[in-house]
Amino acid sequence: MKVLGIESSCDETAAAVVEDGRTILSNVIATQIPFHREFSGVVPEIASRKHIEWILPVVKKALDDAGLTAQDIDAVAATNRPGLMGSLLVGLTFGKTLAWSLQKPFIAVNHMLGHLYAAHLAEDIAYPYIGLLVSGGHSIICKVADFDDIEVLGTTIDDAVGEAFDKVAKFYGFGYPGGVIIDKLAKEGNPNAAHFPIPSLHKGEHRYDVSYSGLKTAAINQIDQFWDPAFEKTPENIAAAFQETAVRILISRLLRAVEDTGLTTVVAGGGVAANSRLRAMLAEHSELRCIFPPLKLCTDNGAMIAGVGYQFLKRGDRSGWDVTASARVPAFKRGLRNRM
Repeated sequence: MKVLGIESSCDETAAAVVEDGRTILSNVIATQIPFHREFSGVVPEIASRKHIEWILPVVKKALDDAGLTAQDIDAVAATNRPGLMGSLLVGLTFGKTLAWSLQKPFIAVNHMLGHLYAAHLAEDIAYPYIGLLVSGGHSIICKVADFDDIEVLGTTIDDAVGEAFDKVAKFYGFGYPGGVIIDKLAKEGNPNAAHFPIPSLHKGEHRYDVSYSGLKTAAINQIDQFWDPAFEKTPENIAAAFQETAVRILISRLLRAVEDTGLTTVVAGGGVAANSRLRAMLAEHSELRCIFPPLKLCTDNGAMIAGVGYQFLKRGDRSGWDVTASARVPAFKRGLRNRM
């Protein structure tokens, strides 16, 4: 079964064709980074207009690269939540219209399920496992029982990890996108140049939660308090020290989840899953099987949406033509299994 997946939740216009939930026949991503760089962040109005401009040529290229016509696909899947409302509506409306015109099944897909599924496109992974979903909008540690069945163990109580990267990069004028640039700068810096505090969330329902507002404040407004005077305050050293603490916060909570659940397979997803220090630090734990998507599947892409769409279709699920977009997902219930 060949599924066309469409992703437009933020600032990438993406489409892909995936066969039987695993084999990527094409994967086209048109990024808007140059159009948002001067603003050091995504401008929703610009994003939605670019999606309108690009959605048709991106889908056409995805079909051409797969050697298929629109009539050859078996179903269409598109992201419908969460994300920027205007951006979501472009991809969702296009996907529904295309499926309706072809008389093919349509599946609306939760963007976060796509990121958790991305690693499955490159490797056969058995359930259950511990999921680490990290991006500009989300920081979630969860127990994944199936492609759409997760138990949220912990999340951020304030800023997402990717958001903290972007805000620190913006303050220091490192450039955009912040996460990518800090990762690059950090490779030339010393992580011991500053010793930023790690939040002490370790009791009760917050045992697996993360917090980044304190680290962000320390790195921006209180850096002299934590800086080692033996080091020069260069962009490389600032980036390395900040990144080291940000990643250690994630790893400390993740290891708690591994210990308490007994699950030793960890699957990461989301834009921050591309971070080189996160990958290296997890690799130090030989007792874990840590699985990351290929770098091209960490960012928003249509292949992950097509893969999830296939799983719904295989189970017999379809979305109605009245399905709509939602900027947010319903609140996660910690400790309970959440069908998304």
